[in-house]
Amino acid sequence: MKKNILRIIAVIIVLFLAVAFVAKFGGPNILKLYIETGIGNCQKIPILCMMPQEKITNPEINKEYLSELTYLTFPKIGIYVPKGFSVVQENIKKVYYKKRQRKFAHAAIYLLYEEPDFFVNLFPQLKKVGIRNDYEFFERVMSARITNIKNITDAFFVIIKGVFIPDLGNQEKAKMAQFTVSDKKGFINYNLSKPDNYFDCNVFNQQGDYFKIYIKDVGARLDLNKVLMFISTINKIKEPK
Repeated sequence: MKKNILRIIAVIIVLFLAVAFVAKFGGPNILKLYIETGIGNCQKIPILCMMPQEKITNPEINKEYLSELTYLTFPKIGIYVPKGFSVVQENIKKVYYKKRQRKFAHAAIYLLYEEPDFFVNLFPQLKKVGIRNDYEFFERVMSARITNIKNITDAFFVIIKGVFIPDLGNQEKAKMAQFTVSDKKGFINYNLSKPDNYFDCNVFNQQGDYFKIYIKDVGARLDLNKVLMFISTINKIKEPK
């Protein structure tokens, strides 16, 4: 997944340079046309015209459900996860399902971790437009919409959104929300349309550490509350020296 993120960043840089060229010689309408031609329009990629419409604040935590989860550790990450999922961070994979649950073998949870301010340090020019930390960076990404493009900065965030949000199934049924749960906060994009559910979670702890958790829920066994409960357990852990 780390390699995927590096490829995504490379694509973003190339697209941004092209957008900068277009912006120099054209106005907002030219920028919109360029983005729609290069990435897609609202009909092709509906998420590009969506933004968080819901704020979820401290949903009820079901301790009985949490007790059914299993704790897994990876480099820098510890998290409680439900049974029946392959859990992957970078090139490490841990499978946790019983033989009788083999039909769910393709259900997967993908994890990514970055140090605080990874993205604002990667794109330092964003500080000039008031982006002070990675949470504000993702707030702007998730709110980006093709219809709101007025300048090169708006176009940049639409590009980020278009290449950084993974597969959500039928995007016409996808939803976006901002959440706070336990000591975590962030943004979740999800699709509960079945037969499979999808969840793209961008999570921050109080120290500003960033965790991306992508869930392909084959068989649609998870709902939004269950996902919020178990992603709230993710934490940075110290690696042995």
